Amino acid sequence: MLCWLTSCQNRSKTNAAWAKTDKLFEFKGHEDWTASWMLDGLRSKVISSEKGMELIAGPEPKNDTCHTVLWTQQSFAGNICIEYDYTRTDTTTRYVNILYFLATGEGSAEYPTDIARWNEKRIVPHMRTYFRHMNTYHISYAAITEQGARDYIRLRRYDPSQERLKGTDIPEDYFQTGLFKPEVTYHIEVCKYGDQLEMHIQNKGNASDVLVCQWDITGYPPCTSGRIGFRHMYTRSARYKDIKVWRLEAKAGG
Repeated sequence: MLCWLTSCQNRSKTNAAWAKTDKLFEFKGHEDWTASWMLDGLRSKVISSEKGMELIAGPEPKNDTCHTVLWTQQSFAGNICIEYDYTRTDTTTRYVNILYFLATGEGSAEYPTDIARWNEKRIVPHMRTYFRHMNTYHISYAAITEQGARDYIRLRRYDPSQERLKGTDIPEDYFQTGLFKPEVTYHIEVCKYGDQLEMHIQNKGNASDVLVCQWDITGYPPCTSGRIGFRHMYTRSARYKDIKVWRLEAKAGG
């Protein structure tokens, strides 16, 4: 079943049984990004300022050299929450942003588990290199269909045994969210706890503009450790601020 937000109820409802405990990572956005991150894609830019860290993909549509992914140098494991402020800085009517998390390579000699060992294979960030050779969760968001008619949020789990993206999606998809307007800041939290995964999105300037996306990942091969990455398809750009990663544990009395 697809979730069309014109009919969805309880946009802010969550039954989370977990709580954030230890802070595993923090990047405010104004620091030297090269100390904490590694970049795929030669035609992209990263600009750090007091406003945050802006990731700018290359300018040419349909040219794979203009994709980009910014990866944490640090890896994470287990139940985690990723939170950050996100401000879209493009006005394009196409293409997507992606959050990768708990990402590792397929584990072969050519594509080892540690993706830092094959960074050179992602100098041109062809999408197929990622879904064919990584184990990772992937959330598409601030995503626009080719016709620009509707936006969507979608969860995928890459499986290197497959040659295509088809079959990697995990229900539900969320369409027509009305979120991620240019130059509007949203606070995002993505929490993975056991077989449950949630994405909380809050417009920081409008308390009523909020959405919680929920997915049951029972029955899908788990991703248990790995890096976090922000992907921008060609022409896309956004600013990230106050990025944190937390360990999640069961709520007391839960």
